[in-house]
Amino acid sequence: MKAILMTAPGGLDVLELATVPEPPLPGQHELLVGVRAAGVNPLDTKIRKQHFFYPDNLPAILGAEGAGVVERIGFAVTRFHPGDEIYFFSNGLGLEPGAYAEYTVINEEHAARKPSNLSMAEAAAAPVALITAWEALVDRVALKSGERVLIHAGAGGVGHIAVQLALARGAKVAATVSGNEKADLVKGFGAELLIDYREQDFVEEALRWTGGRGVDVVLDTVGGATFCQSFRAVRTYGRIATLLSTPCELADINHARLRNVSVGFVQMTAPSILGDAEARRAQTRILEQGAMLFEQGKLRILLSAVLPLEDVAAAHRIVEEGHTSGKVVLQIG
Repeated sequence: MKAILMTAPGGLDVLELATVPEPPLPGQHELLVGVRAAGVNPLDTKIRKQHFFYPDNLPAILGAEGAGVVERIGFAVTRFHPGDEIYFFSNGLGLEPGAYAEYTVINEEHAARKPSNLSMAEAAAAPVALITAWEALVDRVALKSGERVLIHAGAGGVGHIAVQLALARGAKVAATVSGNEKADLVKGFGAELLIDYREQDFVEEALRWTGGRGVDVVLDTVGGATFCQSFRAVRTYGRIATLLSTPCELADINHARLRNVSVGFVQMTAPSILGDAEARRAQTRILEQGAMLFEQGKLRILLSAVLPLEDVAAAHRIVEEGHTSGKVVLQIG
């Protein structure tokens, strides 16, 4: 089968198209999946550069999310049958083979039925962003109907899903964006306030939007100064969920303490890295609930680029530039 091998940590040149054996079914609960498309994420580019999770396991097949067709099943599999269309978050962290290949093997508990109204490319782009947004807005900050939430990078891979998920939960949404094109995209999802962070102070705009009170919730997908300044945009007893680890100045920390702000960290790969089977099953339930929201028209996926497998270096370059709207996908089958 064709696969992309990461031969060493480093630049784009360490990603090589190769022919490798089709993976065997190693266990009784595994699925052999014919991969039709794989999502490309900032996580993939970071692993390519540093290979920090499993540095001794090379060459590696990256790709933590994808969509495809079940080809064969282990004898104890109960959730799927050959021919089923699925989407999944599994592997791709540098140990077990990921989705940058024509076939991969995943545990049945790490896959969900593909939303019927999504193409394979759209479905492949969904799992990482959906799980991340859900864990942030639902699990960490328990976003409620009627609350006001500020989502940073609202047109990004996680951001555009988070905007829609917040709206589906009945919240009022403000989002930071760059430029009119991205503002129009996010407005089309239903956001009430669009803040061009290059020209506007998002703290001032958020306070103006809330009559000086501050938003109930902030979702930080950017980190750095954006995270630290967000303490000034949130109300007393407000909540912030962040996807990054950012050190802040003491003045920012004291401002958060004065307002009794709660901060929730989101690292959606943690259950996989730590071997937490229960938490991994919870992530699959997110995919199952998300599938219903996609089919109800409450969520949709925005694709910024769909490239063939052999153009993986170009896909990584696009993601690393960081200016895309939505997701980048590799078309495989």
